[in-house]
Amino acid sequence: MSRGRRRLVRALIVFGALLAFLSVFAIWVERQALNTNDWTDTSGRLIQNPTIRETVGNYLVDQLYENVDVEKELSEILPGETKELAGPISGGLRQVAGTGADKVLESSTAQELWKSANRTTHEQLLDVLEEKEGTVSTEEGKVTLNLGSLVTNLADQIGIGSNLAEKLPEDAGQITILRSDQLKTAQNIVVAIKGLALILSLLTFLCFGLAIYLSREGRWVTVLYCGVGLVAAGFAVIVARQVAGGIVVGQLVSEDSVKPAAEAAWSIGTSLMTSIATTVIVVGALFGVAGWLASPTGSARSTRRGLAPALREHAAYVYAALAIVVGIYFLSAPSQNLRTFLTTLVIAAGAAFGIHELRKQSAEEFPDAAYADIFGRTRARVVGAVKEANIGERASKLRLPEMRRPAGDGAPEAPTAVLPADEEETRLARLERLAKLHEQGILTDAELAAEKARILGGSESKI
Repeated sequence: MSRGRRRLVRALIVFGALLAFLSVFAIWVERQALNTNDWTDTSGRLIQNPTIRETVGNYLVDQLYENVDVEKELSEILPGETKELAGPISGGLRQVAGTGADKVLESSTAQELWKSANRTTHEQLLDVLEEKEGTVSTEEGKVTLNLGSLVTNLADQIGIGSNLAEKLPEDAGQITILRSDQLKTAQNIVVAIKGLALILSLLTFLCFGLAIYLSREGRWVTVLYCGVGLVAAGFAVIVARQVAGGIVVGQLVSEDSVKPAAEAAWSIGTSLMTSIATTVIVVGALFGVAGWLASPTGSARSTRRGLAPALREHAAYVYAALAIVVGIYFLSAPSQNLRTFLTTLVIAAGAAFGIHELRKQSAEEFPDAAYADIFGRTRARVVGAVKEANIGERASKLRLPEMRRPAGDGAPEAPTAVLPADEEETRLARLERLAKLHEQGILTDAELAAEKARILGGSESKI
């Protein structure tokens, strides 16, 4: 390639890796923030975390005591003179309520209420962000997470829940997610990023595909570097997640008591990002394997020789296996949307093209390769290794000291001759060495034939 073409190929690989890095974040936002089912599942994992559950429980207790006169409620329940104990009992109940809240939130009923509240809030949020008719206004509205039912559930648990739902104010247990002055900005962000995951994913593969196409000779190197770019992008996302977590939690949470829960929430909420990054790393590793398989190295040539019969005689089964793997991957994906379908289609097309090129290359290199050759070469290597070991052992036994000390006058005696190993075994060892060099691609067919003629003719081999 010319210098300009090489630079263009490198630039496409780097740009493709950058797009892969950005596409991970775009996919995460699309699935985590803009998909109600994914968010509901994540919220369920949040409330199952002990640290988060403790923080939510403390919030519910605070909401209960801020919005209900617990001492008055107890005085109405307690009989006769025991009404005077309502104050001390109310203070004691607040201590007990913390443990009770954790028990409440551990129950399946409370967790379903939590998930239901999150689902309702997320649907409302999407309606607002997508500016659907009948939703809250950006001028006077707000989106809230309503946990009032959990506050009532807690009151029932500690024994003051009689008719409490009617006494709770409407804003009890409500957490504001977005205010009216923030909604317009959020709507603009959604418009900007909606569909970005699909565009970035397709552009990533377009850059890599164009780089491979422009490489012509030595394409296996470009494929290998594309894999390196994807692996680097995946690991960069994982590192960025860790760094961003410290910044986000530090900026948004001022109370030290809440920070552990915030850190746990960030870890759970961004676990999907790690999963996406891991998928990118796996795809990059597959690119690396494809690049190695097409390389001129001895191990790759041996692998192509072994695959040549199957690729030549059973191509339909190979492509059918690819179709099955792609189908399983698509059906097992967390969401079957347009982005997932098109991305899977592009990966499948690239894999099919790679198999086609591998069939073509192996057919040119090993047109007569057969299944028996695989086992025959393995047997020959084992036999050759054993013979070489035997020859070395015999030679070491026959070798005598090169020099003997004189008996008296100080002049060295003439060196004794070293007994040669068996001539036939030596010749066989040379032929086996030539065969290995030829198999590794170091010797051409013509060079192999010439060296064999020298050895069999009694001449000294140049190898």
